[in-house]
Amino acid sequence: MFENLQSQPADKILALMQMYKDDPRETKVDLGVGVYKDATGLTPVMRAVKAAEQQIWQAQDTKVYTGLAGDPAFADAMIALVLGDAVPRATVAAAATPGGTGAVRQAFEMVRMAKPDARVFVSDPTWPNHLSILKYLDIEVVPYRYFDDETRGVDFDGMMADLKTAHAGDVILLHGCCHNPTGANLNASQWDDVIKVLQDTGATPMIDIAYQGFGDGLDADAAATRKLVASVPECLIAASCSKNFGIYRERTGLLMAVAADPAAHALNQATLAFLNRQNFSFPPDHGARIVTTILNDDALRADWMAELEEVRGAMLGLRTQLAGELQRLSGSDRFGFLGQHRGMFSRLGTSPEKVEELRVKHGIYMVGDSRMNIAGLNTDSVPILAAAIIDVGI
Repeated sequence: MFENLQSQPADKILALMQMYKDDPRETKVDLGVGVYKDATGLTPVMRAVKAAEQQIWQAQDTKVYTGLAGDPAFADAMIALVLGDAVPRATVAAAATPGGTGAVRQAFEMVRMAKPDARVFVSDPTWPNHLSILKYLDIEVVPYRYFDDETRGVDFDGMMADLKTAHAGDVILLHGCCHNPTGANLNASQWDDVIKVLQDTGATPMIDIAYQGFGDGLDADAAATRKLVASVPECLIAASCSKNFGIYRERTGLLMAVAADPAAHALNQATLAFLNRQNFSFPPDHGARIVTTILNDDALRADWMAELEEVRGAMLGLRTQLAGELQRLSGSDRFGFLGQHRGMFSRLGTSPEKVEELRVKHGIYMVGDSRMNIAGLNTDSVPILAAAIIDVGI
């Protein structure tokens, strides 16, 4: 039987990681892996996470299953964090998942259950796993224009023209903040226009929000999501705790399904529990319990928010330093977009050949589409990257 299996495409980022490890150069720079790193190159455990784990260890007296949808307290805490008071809590069905990826996968499964012939509109480019999961589930993908390689900003006119071709029963996948892989985000006025398209077409929005707190702040990064859910009859939201709580390996996520109709809400909640049962039964709890403990403890929450703000500030500082160094070396402001982008990533908008030249000549490792992880930099490596970018003629 197994001889009938076919080889699957290698993960480009994992391959890049191995190449980086094998590179002996001391000045090499890893901008490929999508994790936050501090100035020393480590991904630290946040102070509040350590404190919460200690509380849990001291108080927890069982490891029994929570429930198919996870601990309701986790859902309550995360819904409040992401949605605030944008919609009544009673309209939001929710289920814990193994990471944000699990939430995305369950959302697509729910779409397929609800409408097997649904099309999912996806930004070009998007996080590669969006496309991989949709292909695996045999869901039709419709790309919409998003990133402009010339301006390194959003091709909003192209985006709007493509989204207007959606119909009721289609799903439009949107990045809530800190667009991955480009770092280019919609402004408030543009979000209003997107909401109008959703209202006019009847298409269902799905928001992937994996970086809340990494862009302009916790509430600012959730503002568009909150306005959108309050403006449409139904919505799916996949949230991740990997980045903003730094608990990557705990695989902590939440899928939310918003519907104003009480009957639809009950059906949505039952469907989310059913999907969890079919996929992994009970979701992991440790990371969810950490998040719940932090968000429900005033002191821990304040310390977490303070450290998260330090992380956000550090990334903005690196962006400003890199844009300034490139302006100094190039004598132009053509790299100013790096200071305007938000989140962990920016896309240089150059060719795979130039990306390869950066790796071969200078030991700069980034994904072939020129997505680079700003958090992989530090104040010492910024000048190295800037000089390399100018040297290869980007």
